[in-house]
Amino acid sequence: MDKLRRVLSGDEPTPEEESSIITQINDMSTLSWSTRIKAFCICFVLGIFLSLLGSIALFLHRGIVVFAVFYTLGNIISMASTCFLMGPFKQVKKMFADTRLIATSIVIVAIVMTFISAIVLKKAGLTLIFIIIQSLAMTWYSLSYIPYARDAVKKTVSACFEV
Repeated sequence: MDKLRRVLSGDEPTPEEESSIITQINDMSTLSWSTRIKAFCICFVLGIFLSLLGSIALFLHRGIVVFAVFYTLGNIISMASTCFLMGPFKQVKKMFADTRLIATSIVIVAIVMTFISAIVLKKAGLTLIFIIIQSLAMTWYSLSYIPYARDAVKKTVSACFEV
């Protein structure tokens, strides 16, 4: 009852109460491991499907707006699918960790700019540039989860450009 009184009066919760509230929320929303895997797979496949559907729409001359919307929604859903594996709070925390901060920021900015350039500005060339940036940033972001993958890519690219 004291907790309720403090919340209604606007008092800040103590650290013990705050952590217990987070624990209670996590306990209420805990999914079994098999359910998490199934949800991850469904979302990931749905994201890939939407991206492919956008690509097919582009080749069927449905326009750059349709392509950009489907492709970007596919990327968002694919990225969000990992929330089922580690939970949304942990996912956001990992997304903005020091090793992924720049890649995450570029992905988010590219997603927003893709929508703006496709839907508001209706500039096909600009939309395509942001989709390319989005794809490269998503790749770099994904590589951050694989140990030493970024270093391997850096060495490979630098070896290709050495004379």
